[in-house]
Amino acid sequence: MSRTALRICPLCEATCGLTLTLADGAVTGARGDREDVFSRGFICPKGAAFGALDSDPDRLRGPLVRRAGRLREATWEEAFDAIAAAVPALVREYGAQSVGVVLGNPNVHTMAGALYPPLLLKALGTRNLFTASTLDQMPKHVSSGLLFGDPFAIPVPDLDRTDFLLLLGANPVESNGSLCTAPDFPGRLKALRARGGTLVVVDPRRTRTAALADRHLAPRPGSDALLLAAVAHTLIEEKLAAPGALEEFSEGIGELGSALGSFTPEAVSPACDLTAAEIRTLARELAAAPTAAVYGRIGSCTVEFGTLASWLVDVLNILTGNLDRPGGALFPLSATAPAGRPAGAGKGFALGRWSSRVGGHPEAKGELPMASLAEEIETPGEGRIRALLAIAANPVLSAPDGDRLDRALAGLDFMVSVDPYLNETSRHAHVVLPPPPPSRSAHFDFAFNGFAVRNQARYSPAAVPLESERMDECEIHARLILAVSGLHGAPPEAVDERVIADTLARAVTDPHSPLHGGDPQELARLLTGTSGPERRLDLMLRTGPYDLTLDDLRQAPHGIDLGPLRPRLPGVLKTRSGRIELLPDPIAAELPRLRAALAERPAALVLVGRRHLRSNNSWLHNVPALTGGSNRCTLHVHPHDAERLGLVDGGRARITAEGGSLEVPVEVTDAVRSGVVSLPHGWGHDRAGSRLSVAAAVPGANVNQLLDGTRMDRLSGTAVLNGFPVELAPLP
Repeated sequence: MSRTALRICPLCEATCGLTLTLADGAVTGARGDREDVFSRGFICPKGAAFGALDSDPDRLRGPLVRRAGRLREATWEEAFDAIAAAVPALVREYGAQSVGVVLGNPNVHTMAGALYPPLLLKALGTRNLFTASTLDQMPKHVSSGLLFGDPFAIPVPDLDRTDFLLLLGANPVESNGSLCTAPDFPGRLKALRARGGTLVVVDPRRTRTAALADRHLAPRPGSDALLLAAVAHTLIEEKLAAPGALEEFSEGIGELGSALGSFTPEAVSPACDLTAAEIRTLARELAAAPTAAVYGRIGSCTVEFGTLASWLVDVLNILTGNLDRPGGALFPLSATAPAGRPAGAGKGFALGRWSSRVGGHPEAKGELPMASLAEEIETPGEGRIRALLAIAANPVLSAPDGDRLDRALAGLDFMVSVDPYLNETSRHAHVVLPPPPPSRSAHFDFAFNGFAVRNQARYSPAAVPLESERMDECEIHARLILAVSGLHGAPPEAVDERVIADTLARAVTDPHSPLHGGDPQELARLLTGTSGPERRLDLMLRTGPYDLTLDDLRQAPHGIDLGPLRPRLPGVLKTRSGRIELLPDPIAAELPRLRAALAERPAALVLVGRRHLRSNNSWLHNVPALTGGSNRCTLHVHPHDAERLGLVDGGRARITAEGGSLEVPVEVTDAVRSGVVSLPHGWGHDRAGSRLSVAAAVPGANVNQLLDGTRMDRLSGTAVLNGFPVELAPLP
């Protein structure tokens, strides 16, 4: 007998509601939930393949422990015993900095990944944190931190009400959006045009998003900051800037003109390979639109000046008066965000509070560059990373120079992976702790609700009961924390109860908390939920801005609509001045390097990545339903470049950069501009010892092997994954 259950899709940032069909304890189908308050029935191929992912036979069902050099099946007790014996001993002998933690992208798609890693880092006392952020969006965190005092205060475009949308380095029709949680992004873009709005896409590739646009500009990759600086210059020079009420909350507007004085459209034009007229037209249209929003994503982040580009996105939103107003770019308010505080000065945001041991790379948001992980493991001396805890992470494929990192991981004294697969990274672990399939886990989007284009709250209980041999993902994390902190054997619920007690103790003494003045023990008794994570969620809802409880969400299985985004300034500001700091010192200090780029001679051929609708980084290539078709690891080459280099469609080529060479199949297409080639990210499933049978059958090539890890955005430590020079040669 079949039944249905609701589940929020955890496979990309769109967070669509699904209706699962279940039979005999398995997911047999998935369709869009038409009553979901946010996604309204939208579904993409990833969501439709939920059941295939959930039942993937390559998923590990129980822990693995390395014995006599080989990973062998073990009990959960044996796995945590091994961790408790190894990690605390290494910390006692070599210190807390001998341990590193790597957090991968899937962490933000699970409740466990949101609730427990901060506790793990606190228990370990290490500063060696490396995450997927420095391979993706860290420039936006840094620019937001410098502008607004909070690296998580990231304004998102008001897609459903804007009149003019400028997208840079973003392909949401295929990626479903990023740092902008919006189910049915394609439908929202079509609705924008249907109501008479304008969509302009800036991308060196003619993507499916660009195909929807009123105008597509194809600049030279890596020139986003120069282009945006020229647009800002034009707004100021032609007296088109109109920040309006934002002037009351801002400082530094007057200094922007001189700071950006060198970036005239005429000066920038050769570097961008766009005409000065095109740049001026873009500025004038942006200024003339009744409402407008500028939005930049991974293509503008993972470049040499990614932080400057991210900063300039919001500078344009501010100069045109479109920040924090309907139809512009607004700050979402999640149901689990802390209750509002009075506007005023905050602690601000600082960069470089410490640096990495070997390369001296400054931290950003408490993280070190993922590209520096290998050297921190390999290089002898005090503070060398000897133990690594990798949680939902596969940096051998996602970080630059995976071959070097592969060798470094093999030399660790001890490694733990929390991962459902034995993949290119987890195959090096001494202990692998596999979480259960997503149907067997409860779900709430702590991270993505903070970037949603409409305020809402939705909760999904586990759709399928947990099997006896599996362990809940939250319990895995809790037991891991206990094992590394010398509390091995304590009940895992003690971790959550400690958090609840500490949170309530602070809340009842905080005059701005809705729980101020209450009795902590009585408040704890009021919390509902059958598990520690549910009780923590209930507490966060009760201390949040909407006076919600977990019971409220349980009684609304399709979600609770909390309304459109609303203006929130100056309340979101946490800068030391209590104002938007438009020209912070780190940004001003980086502008001379951007000016120098105007005189640089562009490389003849550069590479950019690309996304696939039926993929998500390296972790969906093992699902048969999502393979084939356009989801292929081919090198896109423009016909002019193919003819010049002697390449043919369907042939093979050797592509070379500072990190090495790859042999790749060639796909000749005018979807990429001349002088640019494109290879997708997340492939390279050909390493011995992994257990990804479907992915290994068509392994593809790891584009990040072309990089040696030395190219970074200076301010954020983000790896340059786009716009770097390459050479091409045909193969027989």
